[in-house]
Amino acid sequence: QVQLVESGGGLVQAGGSLRLSCAASGRTFSSYAMGWFRQAPGKEREFVAAITWSGSSTYYAASVKGRFTISRDNAKNTVYLQMNSLKPEDTAVYYCAAPRSSYYHTPGMRYDYWGQGTQVTVSS
Repeated sequence: QVQLVESGGGLVQAGGSLRLSCAASGRTFSSYAMGWFRQAPGKEREFVAAITWSGSSTYYAASVKGRFTISRDNAKNTVYLQMNSLKPEDTAVYYCAAPRSSYYHTPGMRYDYWGQGTQVTVSS
């Protein structure tokens, strides 16, 4: 069974940085794309970033491009989200996710496995 466990969330002032981590277990981590999503109160869950199985390609939502960086360490079965220049509108629960069977990310692709989420709060 695939398990995803996020960590690294917290409270930070606007303009600050946080790095989220997602530790994966239960299957061969390096064979699948990985993604980060977020859900703010009263809003739908939205895509934030994704990375292919090898890390050679990354994808970002327009709202975070240039500020956030997704990366992965296949030796550690971990994917990261480095968040810089944080804004109050980045406040949300951030989720790590994985598809059932895909090396790559495509827009609108289904992600089947989800972590429990980690809260990120950015104060103004």
